[in-house]
Amino acid sequence: MKNPRHLLKNRIQIGLVLLIAGVLALLTWGNYRFSVQNPGGNDFLVHWMGTRSFVVDGLSPYSDETAIRIQTAAYGRPAQAGEHELRVAYPLYSMIIFLPYALVEDFNLARALWMTTLEVALLLLSYLCMRLTRWKPGLPTLGAFFLFSVLWYHAVRPLVNGNAVILIALGFVAGFLALRNHMDELAAVLFALTTIKPHLVLILLVFLIFWAWWHERRKFSYWFIASLFVLSAVSALFIPDWIIQNLREVIRYPAYNPPGTLREALQVLLPSAGERIGWAITVILGVVLLLEWWLFRDCNFREFNWVASLTLVIGQWVGIQTDPGNFIILLPALVLAMKIWEERWRRMGVMLSFGSMLTLLVGIWALFLATVEGGEQPQQSPVMFLPLPAFLLLMLYWVRWWVVKPPQMWYEKVLAEENPDD
Repeated sequence: MKNPRHLLKNRIQIGLVLLIAGVLALLTWGNYRFSVQNPGGNDFLVHWMGTRSFVVDGLSPYSDETAIRIQTAAYGRPAQAGEHELRVAYPLYSMIIFLPYALVEDFNLARALWMTTLEVALLLLSYLCMRLTRWKPGLPTLGAFFLFSVLWYHAVRPLVNGNAVILIALGFVAGFLALRNHMDELAAVLFALTTIKPHLVLILLVFLIFWAWWHERRKFSYWFIASLFVLSAVSALFIPDWIIQNLREVIRYPAYNPPGTLREALQVLLPSAGERIGWAITVILGVVLLLEWWLFRDCNFREFNWVASLTLVIGQWVGIQTDPGNFIILLPALVLAMKIWEERWRRMGVMLSFGSMLTLLVGIWALFLATVEGGEQPQQSPVMFLPLPAFLLLMLYWVRWWVVKPPQMWYEKVLAEENPDD
């Protein structure tokens, strides 16, 4: 005869599984209705169609024929001069992520399933950011943070567009956690997978490899290189010259996209001096970042978390092609600052956290709505490059001293929690 407690536990677990399945089903149904009533999701459409064309018809995702299929699905015709060309520019192994959705013939259903995946990833990203920083907010702050994390501009934009950057951000944070736990092999594999958007991970990887070699954790570097080689080699079995085809698309990508660097954005906003200001900011921040890498070369994990967050933030302004739609990867920097505020000032820190979330939630949405350019496909203004990185740079340097030299009253606790050698 089974233990009644054991039976109760099993029933509770089955009930939770059914509840979660029901919630996900309702969420997917809502996403499907949204997709039908609100055409779009072009970021997802590009890779859904690119993967599907390869799997079903054997076409290269980088071919002109595939591009015309994507453009016809989005515009009802091939793209005209001045329109976004909607071409696949991800590495071929990105199809690993899109394949399950590409097997769904109905685009609206595939998009709904993809949106559900991204929504779950947003919640998991927020939770892992808290785990990464060991932030344990009170219940009101916790509720506000989870609401903020799914409602602010830099979460909603990639969600509606179907941008895989949410999964990239999740990979970053999971990789950091693996490094903290000395799971270097897992971290290397996770960061190799994030290279499906290589421009987002490039500068961070330079720092991580430098950090790993300095700390004699070279296994991370070896596993990362090996993982990237395997992904590339397996892709070459399907399209031998995929790297050349992909590079061709990467080179042409900036020509049909809105401004993709701070310098280009400032050139639009300030035609007379924007380019010079952009170059000056790029050079200054590049020097600052190199200096911080060197100063933090012997860092504990608390300090590593700070300099990794700084690397993500500065990486958006140093001249590598990106887009404000990718700024969800900066969420770990915000969580780190809020954690240290509350650690340092308690109630005042909680108020600062609430104030920051409210400012970013309302302020960035207001700026977007005030500057958006209308049309069939509304375009965000280049001004969207500015607010979040600037805000986070200020926050990170505000808390820098408390990261490096926490007050003596909890200094031993900090060392015990954050030292990676424990």
